[in-house]
Amino acid sequence: MGTVLLRVQSGRPTEGINVASLDDCRVVVHELAAKLGDVDPEARKKHIPDRTLQLTLLDLDVSFRGRLHDGELIDIEESEDTSKPNVRLVMSSDDLIALTNGDLNFAHAWATGRIRLDASLRDLLRLRKLM
Repeated sequence: MGTVLLRVQSGRPTEGINVASLDDCRVVVHELAAKLGDVDPEARKKHIPDRTLQLTLLDLDVSFRGRLHDGELIDIEESEDTSKPNVRLVMSSDDLIALTNGDLNFAHAWATGRIRLDASLRDLLRLRKLM
């Protein structure tokens, strides 16, 4: 199956730009996992296959990895694992915070290159049903 790859248009922030802290991002990652847990369990099991997931925050030079299992995001940890995950998100820390707060629309951010998503086309179609 093919892979859809969208690239981030911006690199690291320039001097003087504030970025969300690593602690803020840790909290938000766990909040996102909790929000996923609020989705109907049957819908989660139907639309969320078991996959490895990685979120890379370019401006903080950190990655979080976890597993989607039975529709839940579990085993979340900061990681330097270089193995390829099934689903990979790349963005800035500020975009992560904005997504979680509802200030940034995922589809728009993805389409404009603020967020990069690496996943198989099948995974994209399945995960899209939850958004």
